[in-house]
Amino acid sequence: MRHSGVLMHISSLPGEYGIGKMGKEAYAFVDWLKEAGQHYWQILPLSPTSYGDSPYQSFSIFAGNPYFIDLETLEADGLLEADEYKNISWVREEEYVDYSIIYENLWDVLKIAYNRFKPDSDYKEFYKNNKSWLDGYGLFMALKEENGGKAWYDWKWDLVMCRDFAVKDAKERLSEQIDFYVFLQYEFYKQWAKLKSYANENGIEIIGDIPIYCALDSVDVWENPSLFDLDEDKAPVNVAGCPPDGYAPQGQLWGNPIYDWEEMKSQGYKWWINRIAFASKIYDVVRIDHFRGFDTFYSIPAKDETAENGVWEKGCGIDMFNAVKKELGDVRIIAEDLGFITESVRKLLDDSGFPGMKMLEFGFAPDAKSEYLPCNFTNTNCVVYTSTHDSDTVLGWYTACADDVKSFINEYIGAKDESDAVWKFIKCAWLTIGDTAITQMQEILELDNNARMNVPSTCGLNWRWRMKKGANTEKLAKKLYDITKLSGRL
Repeated sequence: MRHSGVLMHISSLPGEYGIGKMGKEAYAFVDWLKEAGQHYWQILPLSPTSYGDSPYQSFSIFAGNPYFIDLETLEADGLLEADEYKNISWVREEEYVDYSIIYENLWDVLKIAYNRFKPDSDYKEFYKNNKSWLDGYGLFMALKEENGGKAWYDWKWDLVMCRDFAVKDAKERLSEQIDFYVFLQYEFYKQWAKLKSYANENGIEIIGDIPIYCALDSVDVWENPSLFDLDEDKAPVNVAGCPPDGYAPQGQLWGNPIYDWEEMKSQGYKWWINRIAFASKIYDVVRIDHFRGFDTFYSIPAKDETAENGVWEKGCGIDMFNAVKKELGDVRIIAEDLGFITESVRKLLDDSGFPGMKMLEFGFAPDAKSEYLPCNFTNTNCVVYTSTHDSDTVLGWYTACADDVKSFINEYIGAKDESDAVWKFIKCAWLTIGDTAITQMQEILELDNNARMNVPSTCGLNWRWRMKKGANTEKLAKKLYDITKLSGRL
């Protein structure tokens, strides 16, 4: 079945409160997607952000980001008064998130809502169904608050090591703060479930995203040290990254702890099974970032300051996905397989049956030999992207292309120049043989690299772009609808 969709994170929705929310703007975006004939809304990880505001560096693989909780919904539920949040100046620039404003103001507002909240049967049911991760997350966040936001490895030693007596004492001492963080997750997932149901009822499915790795400063690593390559003091021995290449001569040092796959296997991959089961519940389709890391992964000594001395290690391979299938059945997964791909990675993708990704921006070398050029596609089981959150926008990429590349692009897609190149590029993606085609909202709005979501290996100006209110017009919906109809993707 041929389908298409739009990639835009919750944070990028317009609105008055500094960052996208799961309120009226989110529902209006679903309506717009339906009007545009789309089947998918793809988002980035919903998890709370930590260092660098990245959704790929989170305190928890299960928790939702409290920043996305809609304040008007809390008011409608009797948990807030209008003047308790509407009098705050949340926005400096309409097109960019200012995380400092949110950090300085939102927690106080949410604590007002918490103090008015009375647990009911729905809350108790939510807690019962999610207790396996909620208790640890609530304690972890309460301890971070008590320690001024410090990472868990900088806490008192008995808490670093999760000594039973220290954990028990913290649970008693911080019970009120723990309850607050559990309340936030209840409100988040209550709002998310309603939004997802609304999307599904209107023919829109959600493509979610999970990073392959966990942040070191996460409850997941703190509680499960045996599953990661840590020493007896819970310090990383080796960390994740990418080897040196033309773009990064010293490689990319991500710093995430790598998995102990032998220990994972000895436990029947239960940790990953639980993770994918949860993701499959909150999303309709799950995109797994850096899929090649399941085949082989780049391991860098934790003491190193660059990625130059890393080595390739063997991952879990198909074994883990066989365990997932045995436990969960056929899970709908998209494998992010971009970058340097070996034959063993291709075999893992083939064995899994998951669709991989075709990134059109990678395809337009004038020799016309790239596997990402549409005329070279050989398999319909793929998801075709015009661009991703980690790349230039199409307009930013196109304008930076060399003249010979630009001429090849224009001839291939039938564009005159940058005045029509972006939409011709979208049309090119939609007309490919790939079962699914996805474009970013930035392309539909024909925005340049000022709207780029992320520049890998940089920090400070990422994850900030927001769509202007009213930018997704009926005219644009009609334009996308017509291309979707033409390409047989309605």
